[in-house]
Amino acid sequence: MPSKSSARLAALTVAAACCAASAVVLTTPAHADTVRIHDIQGGTRTSPLAGQQVTDVTGIVTGVRAYGSSRGFWIQDPAPDADPATSEGVFVFTSSTPKGVAVGDAVTVSGTVSEYVPGGTSSGNQSLTEITRPVFTVVSSDNPLPAPTGLDARSVPAAYTAEPNGSVNALPLRPAEYALDLYESLEGMTVQVADTRVVGATDPYTELWVTVNPHEHRNQRGGTVYGSYDAQNTGRLQIQSLGQASDFPDANVGDTLAGKTTGPLDYNQFGGYTLVAGELGTLKPGNLHRESTRTQHTTELAIATYNVENLDPSDGTFAAHAAAIVNHLKSPDIVSLEEIQDNNGATDDGTVAADRTMAGLIDAIEAAGGPRYDWRSIDPADKQDGGEPGGNIRQAFLFNPARVSFTDRPGGDATTPTDVTRIRGKAALTLSPGRIDPGSEAFTNSRKPLAGEFTFRGRTVVVIANHFASKGGDQGLTSQYQPPSRGSETQRHLQAKAVHDFTAKILRTQRNAAVVALGDINDFEFSTTTELLEGENTLWSAIRSLPRPERYSYVYQGNSQALDQILISPSIRRGHHFSYDSVHINAEFHDQVSDHDPQVLRFRP
Repeated sequence: MPSKSSARLAALTVAAACCAASAVVLTTPAHADTVRIHDIQGGTRTSPLAGQQVTDVTGIVTGVRAYGSSRGFWIQDPAPDADPATSEGVFVFTSSTPKGVAVGDAVTVSGTVSEYVPGGTSSGNQSLTEITRPVFTVVSSDNPLPAPTGLDARSVPAAYTAEPNGSVNALPLRPAEYALDLYESLEGMTVQVADTRVVGATDPYTELWVTVNPHEHRNQRGGTVYGSYDAQNTGRLQIQSLGQASDFPDANVGDTLAGKTTGPLDYNQFGGYTLVAGELGTLKPGNLHRESTRTQHTTELAIATYNVENLDPSDGTFAAHAAAIVNHLKSPDIVSLEEIQDNNGATDDGTVAADRTMAGLIDAIEAAGGPRYDWRSIDPADKQDGGEPGGNIRQAFLFNPARVSFTDRPGGDATTPTDVTRIRGKAALTLSPGRIDPGSEAFTNSRKPLAGEFTFRGRTVVVIANHFASKGGDQGLTSQYQPPSRGSETQRHLQAKAVHDFTAKILRTQRNAAVVALGDINDFEFSTTTELLEGENTLWSAIRSLPRPERYSYVYQGNSQALDQILISPSIRRGHHFSYDSVHINAEFHDQVSDHDPQVLRFRP
C-alpha cells in the first residue's frame, strides 16, 4: 500500500483520473446530508442510485488496490444504519493507481454510481456497485477502522440462495436466510475470517479458497465435497491479498490460515465473493500427502484415466507424469490419456502427429521404473477438436504389452467412424483404434471418442476414451441468475447419448461384453450427462462405488467434485468383482502437475 507522508496531514483533494484536466462535472448531485453509502447500496443487489451522480459521500478508507485492472480503494461508513440488508462499504474505482489516499483516511467522495458486471453482462455474473470517475478529498488521516464483520458457521445461513428461475437482482436481500444475500449485504465492507481451513489450493493467480463452515460436506482430506445441485457449499470464500504476490502462501487443501484474515469483501469474475486481505492469516500446514493406489493382482486388469493437461514435447512435466503413473497409479495395464497435444504443442502450423509426445512420456515412464508401454491413438484433423489453438489435443491409449494385447483393425482415421460387428459370436470393432461418430454435431470442435479393443487373459475388453466438451461459458454458482444456466450441457448431452448408443450396440451384439467408457467427462456423477451415458442398464459410473465424501477428481472454487469418471458395463459390475480408486495426487495441491486426479478401475474380466 502507498506510504503516508507529512503532507497528507492536511486536507487533500485528488481527481482520480488519467489526465490533469480531470475534474468531474456533477449535475443535479445527491448531497452528502441525504446520501450515505448504505443509500447507494440499497436493499437489493443493484443500487437505487445507479447512473446518478453523488457528492461528498463520507467514509473511512479500508483498503487500497494499486494493481490489476480494477484499481481503486474501498470506503466504509463508520456509522451504519439499522438495516442489515444495506452494505456500509463501497469500492471507489479510480482506473489508475490511486494517489494520495491510504488506509485510515477519512474521505469525501463525489462521482457516478455505477453497476459493473465482471466478465460482462453475457457472463450472468452479479454486478458490483462502485463509485466511478471520482473526485475525493482527504479530511483526516490515521482514523480507526470500522470493526470487521465476522464470517463463520453461525453467521452464514445454510441455505445458499433464493431460486426464482431468473434474476435475483431485484429481490430484497434477506441476509439472515440466504448465504449469497449475506455476502451481498456485506459487499465492500471489511469482513474477517479466523482459523479457516483451505478447501482450494493456491493457484497461479495468487488466490485460494477457504471455508468458514468447517463441517460442511467435509471429507477426510480437508476438502468440501460438491455432491448435488441442491446442496451448495455456503461457507466457501475466495481469498486474495492486497500485499505482494510473493508473500502469498502456497497452500494445499487441508491447510489452515491460522489467526485472522481481514479485508474488504469484493466480487469478481472468477470467484464471486472474495475477501481481499489487508491482513492475511499465517499458513499452518495440514501435511496432506499424495495418495497411491495398490498394485493390481495378477488376475486383475487395471485401467486408468488421466488428464495430463496439454502435454507436448516442450513441457517439463514428463518426469512428473511418469512418476505419477509408476509410483502412484502402480503402472496400470491400460491408461486412457486426455489432452495429449501434437508434436509442437500450441504452434499452429498444421502439425497433428503426436508420436514425439507419446515417445517422451513412454521413455520417462520406463526411466521411472515402469514398464515399456506401447500406445495407440488417432491423429485429429487440424483444428477440429477444440482445446488450445494449434495444440490438436486428443485421447491416447497406453498399454503394457506384457500384460495386455491390442487388437489392431486398420482403417481408423480422423473422419472415419468405427462400428460394431460380430466375429465368432462375439462383439468386435470394425476399426481398432477407431473414433466414434466423428462427423456428428455432438463432436463439433470437440474431442472425438477413441475406441480400442484389448485382450486380457483371453477375454476381450472394449475401452472407450472420452474427453467431453468443457463447462466453459456456464454461469457461475454466484450468478445473478438462479439456478445458474449450464449451457455447455447441451453438447455434452449429445456426446453422452452417442457413447451410450455405441455401447448399447456392443451389448446388443454380445450381452455379456466387457465395455469400459472413461475419461474427462467434464460433468458430475449426479448430472444428466452421466445419466444419459448410463442409460438403462448400459453403463454405470463406478465412482458411485466410493463413499460420497470420496467422489471427486477435481477442485474448482473450493468444491471437490467429480469430472473424471470410469463407467462399466453390466458384466463388469455384476458380482462386484471390481475396485475403484480416485487417486488424489494433483487437484488438492498448489504444485499440481495437472488439475485432474487420475482414476483407476481394477476387475477380473
